Amino acid sequence: MPSSNEPFTQAANSWDLETLYSDLSSLKGKRLTPVEKRHLRGLLCGCSPAEIAEKLGKNGKGVETDLCATIYRYVKSLLDKSDEKLENWRNISEWLDDAGYKNQSIKVPGLDLSPEKAVVNVTNINIESDQIVFLISMKIPTYQDSDSLEDELNNLDNYRSN
Repeated sequence: MPSSNEPFTQAANSWDLETLYSDLSSLKGKRLTPVEKRHLRGLLCGCSPAEIAEKLGKNGKGVETDLCATIYRYVKSLLDKSDEKLENWRNISEWLDDAGYKNQSIKVPGLDLSPEKAVVNVTNINIESDQIVFLISMKIPTYQDSDSLEDELNNLDNYRSN
């Protein structure tokens, strides 16, 4: 997980970076470098190579060259798209999303289930017989007052039962 002073950390909110890093590293034959990870996160945050370069204080052509020699090549190989032409840098995040590397979010009317807003605490861990039992507390902020939220959830239940 990138540290808070690293650029493009918001990619961790929407993407399974650990799995993606691991899969790309396996393909590469060694770990991704910090620069490769930074460039990949920049793409996953929707930044163009020029924007990545600007945010990192680098030369735009240099970042584009680095991306072509590393991340673009690794992703194409990982997703078996080596024969496909990369039309646009946006293809990388689209391809990775299609391959399942983007975190799936659940939409519930009136609830904000984004990872940065919801709070999950493990309050207790017990070993019982052949099981490990976790007691979990969740706090999920709502967009609306509780009466409106209750109406929305009832409407959702009614919709599902029809």
